[in-house]
Amino acid sequence: MANPPAVTTDPTDPAYRLVTFTHRDEECDGVLALLHTVTDKDRHAGDLTPHLMERQDDGLWSITYRLRADHRASYQLHPFRGEAPGTARPDWLHVLDHARPDPYDTEPRLPAPDGRHPSSVLSLPDAPAQPYVRRREGVPRGRTVAHTVAGRRVDVHLPAGHGDGPQAGDGPHPVAVLLDGDMWGDVLSVGDTLDNLAADGAVPPTVALLVHTMGPGRPDDLSCNPAFVDLLADRLLPWAAREFGATTDPAATVIAGQSAGGLTAAYAAYRRPERFGNALSQSGSFWWPDTTEFDEGSEWLTRQFAAEERRTARFYVEVGLQEWMLLAQNRHLRDVLTARGYDLAYREFNGGHDYACWRGGLADGLTHLLGPAGSPERGKQGEASRRPGDRTA
Repeated sequence: MANPPAVTTDPTDPAYRLVTFTHRDEECDGVLALLHTVTDKDRHAGDLTPHLMERQDDGLWSITYRLRADHRASYQLHPFRGEAPGTARPDWLHVLDHARPDPYDTEPRLPAPDGRHPSSVLSLPDAPAQPYVRRREGVPRGRTVAHTVAGRRVDVHLPAGHGDGPQAGDGPHPVAVLLDGDMWGDVLSVGDTLDNLAADGAVPPTVALLVHTMGPGRPDDLSCNPAFVDLLADRLLPWAAREFGATTDPAATVIAGQSAGGLTAAYAAYRRPERFGNALSQSGSFWWPDTTEFDEGSEWLTRQFAAEERRTARFYVEVGLQEWMLLAQNRHLRDVLTARGYDLAYREFNGGHDYACWRGGLADGLTHLLGPAGSPERGKQGEASRRPGDRTA
């Protein structure tokens, strides 16, 4: 019978694990394994063959990956009839719509938006701990309320014990602006993470503003758009201060985003540092606006940080070692911010463009930027380890 992923130490190198996925399906003609970002890389290269399971003599399908012991990734399986899926965009969208979690997984699954199946999660033994992600029993619960600000949907997560109105709590409270708030709130239940962080004293009770940006306007909003950042600075933050006692202190204000949202978080600290004193960027799209690596049109924001007067802002930047389209650009931003004397914490995790990684990194970033140990008084942060990536994952 099929089993949960089998993990054994690579006999040639104890820093790696051999991970075998199995699946039983008598009716299918093949099974494609979708290991987040790892499979995507070969799909972009036009060849999914390395991710097709092999049929064993007993009818079981299986595939083995060699992964470094600190790897984390969401994954799905796609049993198919007939020929193996192609790599063109319509084929890939069909795969994503029909792939499903591993029925034999053991970790809590990663929910998905738009009615798609959730993903299984693989966390190897040395992957960064994620102690704040899951809902805990006995933790005082905050609450989330939906609002519309300047024509935009914003869900506000209030910490436990916070009432309505600025006089109801013991504010002013630190504030965290989370871009793609429709994903973080409706799908990933980030309120559990925020409640856990506050209960442990990792961050003070924080008002979180979950800004919905996942719609058709996302490419425009999250592309170093001054009008969008000014809306957040001049409309959203003052509104949160009036309604919920959110602080107006930039040193206690974080803006956080992933991918294009990570780019926008860093841009907000560049454009409006008097409002956004902390930027949390995860897998930021710092290639923008030109994907051609290191050409004149690429990495516009990094060039601004290199050329312009240094802003009074702090940064938490992380990127996955498997993100072949982003790793070099994030390292370049790291080098520029370091050279310019910015307060920077930088981390490379062994994973991909993946909420399975980002949900733990978000908690770590908030802890660093808002928590007692991360106060600006402790001085400039050194970099985290810069372990180089490798294709074997």
